This record gives sequence, structure tokens and C-alpha cells, in this order.
Amino acid sequence: MNPITTRTQAADACVEILDADFFRALCEPARLAIFRQLVLLGRSDIATVAEAMPQDRSVIARHLQTLERAGVLHAQTEGRHTFYEIDGPAIASRMEKIVDLMRTLVPLCCAGPSR
Repeated sequence: MNPITTRTQAADACVEILDADFFRALCEPARLAIFRQLVLLGRSDIATVAEAMPQDRSVIARHLQTLERAGVLHAQTEGRHTFYEIDGPAIASRMEKIVDLMRTLVPLCCAGPSR
């Protein structure tokens, strides 16, 4: 990655790393509830996740697909069933990149309160 030296580069880097799909997927209350279920259940298929949810199974399936596309979940199809699980390493990697970027940007654009 090239060094960030201007506010324009900083702004572009923020937009790139703060991927809208990733955060949008995690900010929807129904998807957070599904995420919680997967933490509790571990690797599960749509039917298992949907058992504990108030939404229809088709709605749960769409939310799971959104979470997968955003890099939050990993899906694996076995026969007629698709199993989903939280992709912890991918989430941790994304968060580490965000923290690293913010540490780089603080001196340039967002120093915060004086000490």
C-alpha cells in the first residue's frame, strides 16, 4: 500500500476499507439476530437457523446470502443443504485493516482532542 499523504488519499482509503456491504450486513437487526444464532449454534443450515427466528425461511435465506456476500459468513453446500458458519478469520482481518488504516490516518486528518 502506498503511503497516504493527502486528505484526498485519506478519504479514498477510508471509503475503500470501510466497505459499505460489510457494515450494512452487520447493522441490520435481523442479520445481527441471525449472526447471534450462528454464534450459539455453530455451523448450521437454513432450516436450523430459521427455527429460532420469527421471519420466514426464505427471508432468513436472503439474509444469510447477504452476510455471505459481505464476507461475514462462509457457506458450504452439501447435497441439497447449504451450511453457514461465521468466518471469524475474515472478520478479524477486515477489522485489523480498519484499525491499521485509522492509526495511519490519525496524524493526517483526525487527531482528536489535544492531550
